[in-house]
Amino acid sequence: MSTARNADPAEVARFDAAASRWWDPAGEFRPLHELNPLRLEYLEQRVGLAGRRVLDVGCGGGLLAEGMVRRGARVTGIDLAPAAIDVARLHAIESGLHVDYRLASAEELVRAEPGAFDLVTCLELLEHVPDPAALVATLARLVRPGGDVVCATLNRSLRSFALAIVGAEYLLRLLPAGTHQYARMIRPAELARWGRAAGLELADVSGLHYDPLARSARLDQDPSVNYLALLRRLPLPAAR
Repeated sequence: MSTARNADPAEVARFDAAASRWWDPAGEFRPLHELNPLRLEYLEQRVGLAGRRVLDVGCGGGLLAEGMVRRGARVTGIDLAPAAIDVARLHAIESGLHVDYRLASAEELVRAEPGAFDLVTCLELLEHVPDPAALVATLARLVRPGGDVVCATLNRSLRSFALAIVGAEYLLRLLPAGTHQYARMIRPAELARWGRAAGLELADVSGLHYDPLARSARLDQDPSVNYLALLRRLPLPAAR
């Protein structure tokens, strides 16, 4: 299997350029700061974090990774944006936390540590890579049999286009214009199909709703815009 990086250089460069602002709760990453407690709550409730070895793929400046460490997980964070990894490392030091940050791709890591993690998280990344199905297959190879993969992404729907692109990027200017491309958004059925092909079973899909005016977020059963998906790697067949 090829270990070529499944990445869009323009996307990597864009996030790299914004890395110094990652921990500014009033800046362009404000939505992530306000969604992060709910994402952590989802992980805690659905799979648990204490004592688990976790890989955060596309960790950026470390917002989710640090939250998981505070809840007792042993976390490795990987990203292809050098400045983001630098920011993540410095912030962890300042926070007195240990996170194993690496400038690496999932494809590179799976060659060295296949099946090494209890939980793999991949939040807000699938819609930014050239081949999301291939990334899902790589995530499946990184988690141990019986382990969990949690993804967060945007549904490809008219409602998502109206709220996540027109509303968030062009009207409210919560995100830079061009952050999301409608054609790259992913329907839950597509994610489930890619997961099945990679040996992952879809266990849960939950809608993740963000109100930028009220600065609040909630989880429910409507995945028409943002959603979280829990996929579980099927255990190995019992020896006969």
